[in-house]
Amino acid sequence: MENEHDDKKRRSLLDKVDKLILNELQHDDRISSSDLAKKLGIAKSTLTYRIKRLEDEKIILGYRAIVDPSKLGKDEQMIVRIRAKFGSGYHEKVGKMLSNIPGVYAVYFVFGENDFVILARAENREELFEKMQILFNSDFVERTTTEVVTKVIKEDFGTYLQVNNGTK
Repeated sequence: MENEHDDKKRRSLLDKVDKLILNELQHDDRISSSDLAKKLGIAKSTLTYRIKRLEDEKIILGYRAIVDPSKLGKDEQMIVRIRAKFGSGYHEKVGKMLSNIPGVYAVYFVFGENDFVILARAENREELFEKMQILFNSDFVERTTTEVVTKVIKEDFGTYLQVNNGTK
């Protein structure tokens, strides 16, 4: 079974080329292996080997299309901070319940005044209110604070790595 030490060791084994590969694939995962190898100044076989290793080590978890939610009719977005009722394993129970609400695309268990933060999208205010009703009617939820997003300034969920001249 993997532990935190193994994760730290794996991160420390990422060199400059690995980080460049990860950054480039997060920017454009449709780039051809030939073009990416050329851009990075490495052999295509080296690139293929490194990508396979990054996938095998679960550093690269998958590839996906990034869609524009507003073009799919999901124009409304909300951020909800939730204070849950404390109990045995509550973070797992509440986290699972929140994750199952349609339109919720991120659930975070946090320390501080609140216990959870969720991000959700909907087609309209009525649909947002329906999501809130699920929270209001939950036995797990003590209190919520909701913000409706009026304008997205930046939204990029990539994990870009700083690449220094050294090996880390």
